Amino acid sequence: MFPIDLKSDTVTRPSKAMRQAMCEAEVGDDVYCEDPTVNRLQEKAAAMTGKEDALFLPSGTMGNLVAVLTHCGRGEGAILGINSHIYYYEGGGLAALGGVVPLTADDSSGLIPPSEIERNCRPVNVHFAPAKLLCVENTHNKCGGLALSPAQMKETTDTARNNGLAVHIDGARIFNAAAAWGCDVSEYTALVDSIQFCLSKGLCAPIGSMLCGSSDFIGRARHWRKKVGGGLRQAGIIAAAGLYALENNVARLAEDHGNAAMLASMLTAGGLEVEKNPMPTNMVYFHVPEKAGRDLHERCAARGVLFNGAAGGRIRLVTHIDVTRDQAARAAEIILEEVSAS
Repeated sequence: MFPIDLKSDTVTRPSKAMRQAMCEAEVGDDVYCEDPTVNRLQEKAAAMTGKEDALFLPSGTMGNLVAVLTHCGRGEGAILGINSHIYYYEGGGLAALGGVVPLTADDSSGLIPPSEIERNCRPVNVHFAPAKLLCVENTHNKCGGLALSPAQMKETTDTARNNGLAVHIDGARIFNAAAAWGCDVSEYTALVDSIQFCLSKGLCAPIGSMLCGSSDFIGRARHWRKKVGGGLRQAGIIAAAGLYALENNVARLAEDHGNAAMLASMLTAGGLEVEKNPMPTNMVYFHVPEKAGRDLHERCAARGVLFNGAAGGRIRLVTHIDVTRDQAARAAEIILEEVSAS
């Protein structure tokens, strides 16, 4: 029996049907664009996002990096939320590998407001790194898995375009956002020039992300993928998992959201401080007293409930395909019992 693993939706295991699809995948050399399964996956991703083309990459971090390097040259600026995944969790790759200058902005609401874009779009001057790109994140991880609607994003993306910026979405969990708002992913992608989304999070593939945009953009991005070491050979074996995920695991994301809502409700009823989220998805953030937070994750792990240790008393739980409703409820019970015992 596997433990109830709530560390992240990256911990999912391929289903029997997904493994079978991987086993039977037709393969070729993708550096030559000759892997038929990779090609089908890219065509599927492009069609679902309403973009001309798509590129398969090993990870979301590489997808975002390749996107930024394709949009920006050395010494040019990318406007990034101070809480964004690209700025906070991706190792400074855009600066280290591309010489791209991060122009930080307030995204505490989950979205960079137009005023912050205007502030970073300074006049042409030899002293300033020119802003070339706006990166937005949806769903927003550090804001509790907040899902933004296309309508909420439009003023921000319009402001960026009016200032001559390209726009990229770090849409690692964009299908969760679409599920939360009951809309199509193409409503988000119509607002932007490029999007990266992960196959290996809520969609449950073991590896991979997609970068989607115009044919010209993807052609240049393919060159950057090679430069950063992402040339792929017989990648159809893993692309088959991504193709299966897009065809079978998108519609079920609402189940994860429902399980997360139940978890949040139970923890709140048990007296814990659960963060309120205007449009939650598959994440629950809650706070525990300092005494309980020191080793709560260790005590719960001993009882089969896994999550990461508290950072400043803040704990994240993430639901996914491998956590049933009964398991989510049991996890809440164990957490409440261990908090009470501390």
